[in-house]
Amino acid sequence: MTESEVVKDISVVPEVHFLEQVLEWISRGELRVPKFQRPFLWRPEQMLQLFDSMERGYPVGSLLIWETSEPLASLDYIGGRDIPPAPEGAKVAYVLDGHQRLSTLFGVLHRLADAPRSVQQEDWMWWVYRPLDRVDNETVRYRHWKSGEKVPANYLPMRSVLGTLDFLEYARQLHDAYPRDEANRLTTESEYIAKRVKNYKVSVVRMEGGTLQQAVEVFSRINSSGQKMRPDQMLSALTYGTIGSETLSDKMEEIQERIASSGFGEIPIMTIFQTVLALSGEEDVQNPSWEMLARKVQGRLVEAVEKTDRTLQEVVDFLRGEVQVPLARLVPYNIQIMLLAVFFHFSEEVGEEGRKKLREWFWITSLAGTFASANTTQVRKFIEEMKAFAAQKGELDYFGERARAFPERFDLRSARVRSYLLWDLQTFPNRKNPDGSVFNVVDRLATAHRETYRHIITQSRVPGASSPANRIVMATPPGISIRQALIKLAEDGEIDILESHGVSLASVEHLKSDNHAEFIAVRQQEVATREREFIEDLGILPSDQEFGEADIDTE
Repeated sequence: MTESEVVKDISVVPEVHFLEQVLEWISRGELRVPKFQRPFLWRPEQMLQLFDSMERGYPVGSLLIWETSEPLASLDYIGGRDIPPAPEGAKVAYVLDGHQRLSTLFGVLHRLADAPRSVQQEDWMWWVYRPLDRVDNETVRYRHWKSGEKVPANYLPMRSVLGTLDFLEYARQLHDAYPRDEANRLTTESEYIAKRVKNYKVSVVRMEGGTLQQAVEVFSRINSSGQKMRPDQMLSALTYGTIGSETLSDKMEEIQERIASSGFGEIPIMTIFQTVLALSGEEDVQNPSWEMLARKVQGRLVEAVEKTDRTLQEVVDFLRGEVQVPLARLVPYNIQIMLLAVFFHFSEEVGEEGRKKLREWFWITSLAGTFASANTTQVRKFIEEMKAFAAQKGELDYFGERARAFPERFDLRSARVRSYLLWDLQTFPNRKNPDGSVFNVVDRLATAHRETYRHIITQSRVPGASSPANRIVMATPPGISIRQALIKLAEDGEIDILESHGVSLASVEHLKSDNHAEFIAVRQQEVATREREFIEDLGILPSDQEFGEADIDTE
């Protein structure tokens, strides 16, 4: 081991500090939260449980901090409060584990007296109170005050327990609100609570020295929530400061939000991240070496993010307008979004012939399961093929592949089921309610998903009940099932309404006679036959098997 490597080693120092002291570090800007941390996610009840545990003397877990002179992009607010910049030239510590706990404690105990109070959660969640008339058998002794009415006088605001003047002011209010004996009793109780908080000690594990790469690796391994650090967050930490004040994760979340607001829904962050890598020239977009990747793409991140933003909009327009994919959640494979972005980015001019081939490529790969369980080598090959096609130096030759069989089970984790739903939406675009009114299926899918497709036969023990053919999108009046609605439509001769859902009179006859299994079998055959015609019209080889398992193969 070389001398430089020894210098970079991390040393670990276990310490114990009063909570009040740790919070002072935050208020002076000496203890900070790095930007690669997840945002504050705790629920209000978790915040109350933390204070209750402290009062009872329970341990609340140790904090892991990394002290370094290396500058690191960090948040300028914690617990809803602004904090000052890091002291110039001084060593600063960064929270690697304990962000949610520290944010709760700092945001509540250091809450400003004039901080907003309202019925909005982002305001009331930081105002934690301890009712002084406690009941010993209460599960949690602490409360939020969500009402716009005045807080009861015997509710001790936790923001007052660390400040002497604030605490004296609360004690004065107690004496104004209650007779002397009662006020003295409540004051004694509040002093007990304040003492418990002031004397509470926390275990702090301080890491000193080492590199940013080592610190990020530690964070990614010990994240107390059990959630691994996202790849984009890892790269953000290793390339801080390369794209301005915002991190790579910030930029990608902006892209995700913009696309979602267009009505297409959210594209997964991982897909956006892989697109950024692919457009920056990176070949391995699935399992790159983080430190090596950070060095390679650091100077190209700004340009790659901007290109990704523009190109993904082209992809969304293509999918919605030309392939008729209305929502991101219905794209069979997310890798298709990334590969389409590669095409639109590297293609100088996209003519009608190229777009036609892209549409065919999309349907073939969706129906054939081309990207199921694609490994790193295969993904690299797919990217190279798409680049060659974009440069008119190669073809997307997937026409020898066969479509997978019609799925026997409705499972939206299956790319084959999503492909079926895309066909279903295109084949029956103008569906009607039982009263004859036309409705937009996509609007319903945008607000719900699985629940939009309702069972016709609800008894799960009936053979074929899990088939996609046993589901349609239809709203019925209260107390009327889909099965009852279809029977009545057939009896009333409302053939056009039935046909708008792809339901035949012949199949409904089996519903009338309560032969539910036969209804499903007949409708499945009818729907599968129509979908097979669509597949053959595209020039795709149909499956050798008529019906098959719905493989769970989406990312």
